[in-house]
Amino acid sequence: MLENREVTWFPSYGAEMRGGTANCTVIISDELIGSPVVTNPDILIVISDASLKKFQPRLKQNGLIIFDSSLIKDPALRTDIEIVGVPATEISTAIGNTKSANMVLLGALIAKTGLLKKESIFEALDSSMPIRRKKSIEVNKKAIIEGIRFIEDKKG
Repeated sequence: MLENREVTWFPSYGAEMRGGTANCTVIISDELIGSPVVTNPDILIVISDASLKKFQPRLKQNGLIIFDSSLIKDPALRTDIEIVGVPATEISTAIGNTKSANMVLLGALIAKTGLLKKESIFEALDSSMPIRRKKSIEVNKKAIIEGIRFIEDKKG
């Protein structure tokens, strides 16, 4: 929204949080969004084997999958998609907070696609988190930067 685009998100939590596959659909568009439901996404970010098995079949042909190669060691991946493995858990552990692996993957997404600007993500973090969580904001920003750096180093 900070980049004047239409945005919707549709989380799926519940019993899945206790060991199953939780997921969240996010749509970013230049046009009005008719429904938050996505049957076949363009991009899939995956953190577990269970999620990979469940959601990879839905990814569009020629879509992009970004996965945590720290946790998913020998994935069975389709041949008709672009694949980016990022050792997100290793990177987040190295910077001092394993829980920020998702932010490392967000940074990888930004660097790989140019879909969002790093500055917009940082502004959203600053404006949506309370000041008492300032330390986690800084850790998340560092994790995003490391995810961007990982992709940029792969290109170079």
